[in-house]
Amino acid sequence: MIRFDNVSKTYHLRNFQKLVFADLNFRIEKGQSIGICGANGAGKSTLMRLISGVEQPTTGKVTRTMSTSWPIGYSSCFQSSLTGADNARFISRIYNRDEQELIAFVEEFAQLGPYLHQPVHTYSAGMGARLAFGISIAVDFECYLVDEVTGAGDERFRAKSEEALISRRDRATLIMISHDPGALKAYCTTGAVLYAGSLVFFDSVEEACELHHWLQTRGV
Repeated sequence: MIRFDNVSKTYHLRNFQKLVFADLNFRIEKGQSIGICGANGAGKSTLMRLISGVEQPTTGKVTRTMSTSWPIGYSSCFQSSLTGADNARFISRIYNRDEQELIAFVEEFAQLGPYLHQPVHTYSAGMGARLAFGISIAVDFECYLVDEVTGAGDERFRAKSEEALISRRDRATLIMISHDPGALKAYCTTGAVLYAGSLVFFDSVEEACELHHWLQTRGV
């Protein structure tokens, strides 16, 4: 279970404050697959970071009783001066996984070749996403967070990623954000729309996508 109780998030910038969320209250149960829609700048990635614990709320409380991945596709969670293999080794120690088995899995899955043993700061955005995806899939989480990662890599890698996501969705919770309604409909059964600092849930991902499209076409 993941629960938000009166969660607000504000960024304090130079001579400016940006309120992203105000008093979010919701609960996500184990086994749900939720697709979240929202315009650019609505706070989708911020929401994922709050769910994962990468960031903390300004006010309110986030409660997790499920092990939760970092946002797949969010490569900033890695130490950029270390190699991809070193980051994988560090993750294996945190989650008590066999180092060599995890690195071998990532090497085969992410298809980074010799770059796996180069510092992460030398990676392209796509390579960083593939590393994040590979390490996330290598660890058994109860909740997977997916942030626009399925487009990273060639067709073979995308097909492999889709198969892996479906496998994890069938045995765990999946929370996905994407600008592609087709991707949300392919992986998720329920939906939500992030708009004006609020998150509204729907019984189907189709309803969420329809509302998001309506808001976009009206420019509101």
